[in-house]
Amino acid sequence: MADDNTDRRRPDDMSLDELREEIQTIDRELVELIAQRTYVAETIAAVKAEKGLPTTDEDQEQAVMDRAGENAERFDVDSNLVKAVFRLLIELNKVEQRESR
Repeated sequence: MADDNTDRRRPDDMSLDELREEIQTIDRELVELIAQRTYVAETIAAVKAEKGLPTTDEDQEQAVMDRAGENAERFDVDSNLVKAVFRLLIELNKVEQRESR
């Protein structure tokens, strides 16, 4: 994310208040991305229902988890943490898909 926004200041050059503001901005961006992901997942659920496909696609879930782990390594973030977040997102989307059928 920071790679895409070159006008952000380096954390080492920021005050505590500025750092907290930066966290608030990142948190908002995370929620926005979760909302976007949820919208796309809901659209996928509608397509699956229309085509009579099952809610669960284990191969796709594994691909998502593999990508999550790869991205975690790329950004030097704990892959177990990232995978846990993605597992939660997947499970929440599956619950919503089941409830909408």
